[in-house]
Amino acid sequence: MNSGFYLDGINYISHQFTLPLDYSNADTKIDVFVRELVATSSESQDLPYLLYFQGGPGFASPRPTAQSGWLKAALQHFRVLLLDQRGTGLSSPISAQSLAHLSPEQQAEYISHFRADNIVRDADAIREQLNINKWSTIGQSFGGFCTLTYLSMFPDSLERCFVTGGLPSTTRPADDVYKATYQRTLDKNADFFERFPTAQPICDRIASILAKGNTYLPNGQRFTVEQFQQMGISFGVEGGAEDLYFQIEQAIETINGEEKIRTLFLHYIMMEQAYLTNPLYCILHESIYCQQDASNWSAHRVREQFPQFNYKSDEPLLFTGEMVYPWMLDQLETLKPLKEAAEILAAKSDWPTLYCDKTLAENRVPLAAAVYVEDMFVEFAYSCETLAKIPHSKAWKTNQYEHNGLRMDGETIFSTLQSINEQIKQRQQ
Repeated sequence: MNSGFYLDGINYISHQFTLPLDYSNADTKIDVFVRELVATSSESQDLPYLLYFQGGPGFASPRPTAQSGWLKAALQHFRVLLLDQRGTGLSSPISAQSLAHLSPEQQAEYISHFRADNIVRDADAIREQLNINKWSTIGQSFGGFCTLTYLSMFPDSLERCFVTGGLPSTTRPADDVYKATYQRTLDKNADFFERFPTAQPICDRIASILAKGNTYLPNGQRFTVEQFQQMGISFGVEGGAEDLYFQIEQAIETINGEEKIRTLFLHYIMMEQAYLTNPLYCILHESIYCQQDASNWSAHRVREQFPQFNYKSDEPLLFTGEMVYPWMLDQLETLKPLKEAAEILAAKSDWPTLYCDKTLAENRVPLAAAVYVEDMFVEFAYSCETLAKIPHSKAWKTNQYEHNGLRMDGETIFSTLQSINEQIKQRQQ
């Protein structure tokens, strides 16, 4: 497939590739989709390519409808490629339905091939099929993790790299990550309840209603305290805390003398839960930190070191953040069929390595990274720790943005990183 259309001065060109599920055994194939974008004013120019790695794991690349944000800045200099990472979007999808014909063991084996290492192998295979000598990459959040994997595996394929809110530790286990992120989540809770003094009593009343066990979302799923707590993920994005508060303050109504959760709020929760029902996000989330070790539901275990998050009716409710828990496979209808596969993968201890510190220590590819000081999802200290080990890299350390800065002010962020990247390039000459 190689078809196109035009929107807002951009030519959209579709590419579909057939690639191995397992690069060590090419028998089973999957489809991987890429959308190429080029400004109509630049169609005749021989522009370099910029590949976008989406955050996640398990989410499709964006579907932009206008020349705005970081894309507006990028299209002035590049042809942009938006990769639907394997298992997402128009690439061969992963869902309970698509895996229903497999046993739990087969499901786990299949899903195990959808981490950053194979996403990067897909990307480099696509680069070769498009006859591109070298290209640049931009990675947001988990896309930054993919960038470091790419720099570890195929550095000679890369011209320059940009990362926003996504520089992981290359050595720390998942437990270290969650110890840090739980602490950031405590900080965000403190800020939220200080800014909105009426929020705590309302949240405690919501939790009390949910603890009775008879509140259901419009899709028939029982709405629990644990699910409500996970709305704290919104604290990590710009405007998220404010939106959550305005929803919370109208969440309760009294009917025949009994407090109930309003239908409007239940619809809001159901829509906001959509990311949780993504099997790749839930099942592979902790494995992005695993290298020759098992996660064993790290966030669930580490939570016991932070008992403030364990709801008790006589204590203030706190929100959690970007964590996945084994109970999700019991409560969320779209995940229940994959529970056994998820348990197998949580216990998997032979995950391949994702990063090569030796290769990264010899890096020659200019790497410019926006590192957010108050990032709730990617620990600032660990990002700085990683960059210190990679030559020809530079961080733009800022507290101006939350984790979704690229979405909120992408043109500024991309232009700033491009300037930093040029500085690195000039020093190399």
